[in-house]
Amino acid sequence: MPLAVIPWFEFPSLSLGPVTIQSFGVLSALGILTAVQLASRAAARLGRDPQVILDYSVVGVLAGVVGGHLAHLFFYHPEELDSVWSVLKIWEGLSSMGGLAGAIVAAVLWFRAKRIRFHDYADAFALGMAPGWGIARIGCFTVHDHPGVHSDFFLAVRFPDGPRHDLGLYEAIVLFSIGALLWALHRRGALRGRLMALLALLYGVARFLLDFLRARDVAYADARHLGLTFAQYAAIGLVAYAAWGFARLRPPPVAARRAG
Repeated sequence: MPLAVIPWFEFPSLSLGPVTIQSFGVLSALGILTAVQLASRAAARLGRDPQVILDYSVVGVLAGVVGGHLAHLFFYHPEELDSVWSVLKIWEGLSSMGGLAGAIVAAVLWFRAKRIRFHDYADAFALGMAPGWGIARIGCFTVHDHPGVHSDFFLAVRFPDGPRHDLGLYEAIVLFSIGALLWALHRRGALRGRLMALLALLYGVARFLLDFLRARDVAYADARHLGLTFAQYAAIGLVAYAAWGFARLRPPPVAARRAG
């Protein structure tokens, strides 16, 4: 008897004229808002200007959407590249790792243009990013858009064709766990200036391993490149960044806290 205990479920979508609202979109937006709110609060606690987080977030979200869509098209589902219009429809198909790549490029350019050291805000970004991304992954779980291989694991979902791993759920668990660890370290003042490197290391390793569970026998399977998904190559990049961060980065100087 299969051990899988999570039943198959689907949330109804809400149509408002030409706009269709799904649980994925709602939870993704909630994840972004949570990430920005937590990161700005963390920045204030660290003696940094929280307005920097708020100002960058607009650029970062837009760049993330563009990067996520381009990665979806070029690396996951190139068969959808049938016209220029498919590139311009940025609301159709998003990759979280592509979104991360777009946000990173935007951060490099934005912080350099503003003459602000990103490293001074890296811890704050990490503290907001992990739980916010976890909420967005719950959105993925509610629409089951990351099916895994068949399994009788107790957290498997009873898909219509049998129980499978649901990687949206697994990633949410990983990200909430990492977020809890980062906040615990932050409260103790441990690894100051290296929380982003730790997030990159833990998530990079987890994502690299989890993607081996992605289903290949479904109609909309992700493309592989030399046997690996785009996200696995991006995960290798995250681990490389983490290694550089732990080896080279130094804790930023403590800024004077804002009055009040």
